[in-house]
Amino acid sequence: MTDARSEILARIRTALADVPASERPEDVAVERGYRTGEGETPRQEVLDRFVRLVEDYRARVHRTTPSELRETLGGLCRAGELRRLVVPAGLPAEWRPDGVELIEDHELEFSELDAMDGVLSGCAAAIAQTGTIVLDGGDRSGRRAITLLPDHHLCVVEADQVVGLVPEGLARVSAAVHERRAPITLVSGPSATSDIELNRVEGVHGPRQLEVVLVESSD
Repeated sequence: MTDARSEILARIRTALADVPASERPEDVAVERGYRTGEGETPRQEVLDRFVRLVEDYRARVHRTTPSELRETLGGLCRAGELRRLVVPAGLPAEWRPDGVELIEDHELEFSELDAMDGVLSGCAAAIAQTGTIVLDGGDRSGRRAITLLPDHHLCVVEADQVVGLVPEGLARVSAAVHERRAPITLVSGPSATSDIELNRVEGVHGPRQLEVVLVESSD
């Protein structure tokens, strides 16, 4: 182990031998012309791909319209026996289903979050290429802890938040990173891992159940 470490460090020193001591990382321009697919793929195809990949990750997707969103969320809560949900304080009023106790997160203790039936949140972006939801800790995504501790996550994704490729999704949260130093959480399906025998175990690092509600225009 020591020999390997010494060899790696020696290679690094050799590679940096011609770099001036005064040079800083920001002095060297880095090409960041990442590939994007904006406008290249029909919009409906992007949404359909997102749905397909989210479902491949064993999450459930429910497609609805703005006028039916509250009713859809209420039905999911009743079906999942979700009576108490934690929500970000900035969750829109029209997203809040009737018949469910909604507890706004104002720095709730971890033990309080763990006792909730689930969490209802929005997101900052969604990526069709990977079936990923992007959370940025903002008004609709909520504090990172509220989407990790409860066992059931209901996440509202608006159609215009779904982008085609990963660079486009990360660009949507660039301001949150640079301006708020926000931690970015990428969610691809329910939390899952495998033990040494490759047996799938869900719920170890986050919610065991993820339900995505995709809100599309009724036009």
